[in-house]
This record gives sequence, structure tokens and C-alpha cells, in this order.
Amino acid sequence: MTDTTLLVGGAIAVLVLLGISAFFSSTETAIFSLPPDWLDGQDDERAAVLADLRADPHRLLVTLLVGNNVVNVAISSIVTVLVAGTFSGAVAVAVATLVASLLVLVCGEIVPKSYGLGNARGWALTAAGPITTVERVLFPVVVVFDVLTRRIGAAIGGDSDIEEPYLGD
Repeated sequence: MTDTTLLVGGAIAVLVLLGISAFFSSTETAIFSLPPDWLDGQDDERAAVLADLRADPHRLLVTLLVGNNVVNVAISSIVTVLVAGTFSGAVAVAVATLVASLLVLVCGEIVPKSYGLGNARGWALTAAGPITTVERVLFPVVVVFDVLTRRIGAAIGGDSDIEEPYLGD
């Protein structure tokens, strides 16, 4: 693969992955910031899908975090490969860390979470269907992390349903 092909392909992949990261981050904020009783009386098919997701907030959070973290690690890996072609050793690590962190924080976390908070009702309804699909696709991984985090939380004396206060359920 030529350097130009690698650079262009890598840049496109990073942009696509940043979009996916933004989706997960904005969705997390939108869903968990909704008032507890907001879904009551909603006359929208998407509201039923959203209610199903909110019925198990721990699993919902695990789904969102697994998806987002896999995507963010992929972004970091691709940026590292791209930067390693220009810099070497510790400089490459420092530059890749700085670039990936900046991209993920601004484009994948802060701005999307602000959007999710400002557009919580509409965005939560819009994202409910795709998140249900993600939960199904990642089902084995989500189940492992769901069970694991509940057990670790219980073992250390934490609340395994820490998300409940945010949903008011």
C-alpha cells in the first residue's frame, strides 16, 4: 500500500470512526439526561424502543461504553499507524497520543455530549433503534461486561445499578 493510500484511507477511517464515537457519546448523554417520566404518554413507536432500552440501564450503559471504547481505541490505533510513518519512537507515541486525544475529546466526546444534552428528546428517540441493533450485534460482549461489572461492583461494595438515579427508575 502506498503512503498516500494509507494516509487517505486512514484519515477516512478516522473520520468515520469519529462519527460513530460521536453517535455513542451523544446518545449516552441524551438518554440518561431525559426526565424519568418523559416517556409516559409518548405517541411514537420509537418511544417504546427507548423504554425497552431504559428498562435495563446498566446493560444500556455497557452497550454504549463497549461500542464507544472499541471505536475510540481503533481511532487511536489508526492515528498511531499514520503518525509512525512520519515520526519515530517516543516522538511518534507523544504525537499520536496528543492527536488522538484531541480528536476523540473534541469530536467524539465533548461536542457530541453537548449536542445530546441540548437535543435529548429528539436524539434519544432517533438513536433508540440503532442502539438496539448495536446491543444485539454486540450481545455476547455486552453480556460478559454486564455480568462482570455487576459482580465487581457488588464485590467492592458498590451499587451495581449506579445508573438508576439518572433514569429515575
